[in-house]
Amino acid sequence: MAKLTIRTLHKTLAPIVLLPLFTTVFTGVSYRLAKDWFGLSRDQVHILMAIHEGEYFGKSFESVYVLLNGLGLLWMLITGLTILINHWRKEWRMKTKAMSRE
Repeated sequence: MAKLTIRTLHKTLAPIVLLPLFTTVFTGVSYRLAKDWFGLSRDQVHILMAIHEGEYFGKSFESVYVLLNGLGLLWMLITGLTILINHWRKEWRMKTKAMSRE
């Protein structure tokens, strides 16, 4: 069995998390800009908020969608930062070794 690393888990989950997160960001920003910049009323842009909050899943799954979306975002942030920090550490060790050889 292949060793599951943070990088592998991050890479596997990224495509699954991407669409809901992108949808949430796009509809949230569009909603705010439509109201503030273009002067549209709340009723005119309600469809954007309905998509943003996952209302199309119905009352019972709307909260689940929001929860999974939030957990997905946290997962991608934490694993992404872990990968970045590990990369920086590896680079720092390589620089330190190279400097000690000189």
